[in-house]
Amino acid sequence: MCPPDRIAVHAEDTAVAGHAPSPELVADLVAANHILFDQGVVDAFGHISVRHDKRPDRFLLARNMAPGNVTAADIVEFDLDGNPVNAGGRKVYLERFIHSEIFRVRPDVMSVVHSHSHNIVPLSVVKGVKLRAIFHMAGFIGQAAPVFEIREAAGNGTDLLISDNALGAALAAKFVDVDIALMRGHGSTVVANSVPLAVYRAVYAELNARYQLQASSLGEVEYLTPEEGLACTNRVEGQVQRPWDLWKAESAKRRAS
Repeated sequence: MCPPDRIAVHAEDTAVAGHAPSPELVADLVAANHILFDQGVVDAFGHISVRHDKRPDRFLLARNMAPGNVTAADIVEFDLDGNPVNAGGRKVYLERFIHSEIFRVRPDVMSVVHSHSHNIVPLSVVKGVKLRAIFHMAGFIGQAAPVFEIREAAGNGTDLLISDNALGAALAAKFVDVDIALMRGHGSTVVANSVPLAVYRAVYAELNARYQLQASSLGEVEYLTPEEGLACTNRVEGQVQRPWDLWKAESAKRRAS
């Protein structure tokens, strides 16, 4: 297990915060943290970010903490080098560079989810087996989600964590034309053009992985074709507000009780 100072770090604020993000955006980011925990995508670890709605060169991410406990007061602003703007001495996630470097190279991405969801990890380590779209709710996965191999970027003997800009950039290079990448022995990262869609994709990627593992134990799997994957993505993801509203209401009710 990594020592605590390799999971969370103190980072000095390096810039002055400008216009505050909209309260609605912050509220959605808080809700997203809770939903991802409630849906079993993250546990005490993992994180979701959103691009600042008034400054595209900034993004919002919780301070270092368990996602299920995040509040609006825990949200920190960062620049695209991963430097905090208003952490105020609070510890931040070591792996914030996952988010900063993807936001840097993908201007269309508005939200990033990084998790270690339980059914994804086995598919990141078995040679010759790829995470593939197996049902219509996860057509965005496509024919073979790429796997980030950290040894290619940093050699043998790392702790597998994305702990600096260079490693973040190496991971971000996997997202040229895909919206999900697995990380060998680590987990996965998912991107989208909104917080609700990023949450949707993270939830259904985990479900797809579970179904793929189950189906593989029964026999040969019939995966979605490329054409089916595209059609399903266009059709189903147009309905993302439906699960988002449901999950958000369930999450709020659970925390109010």
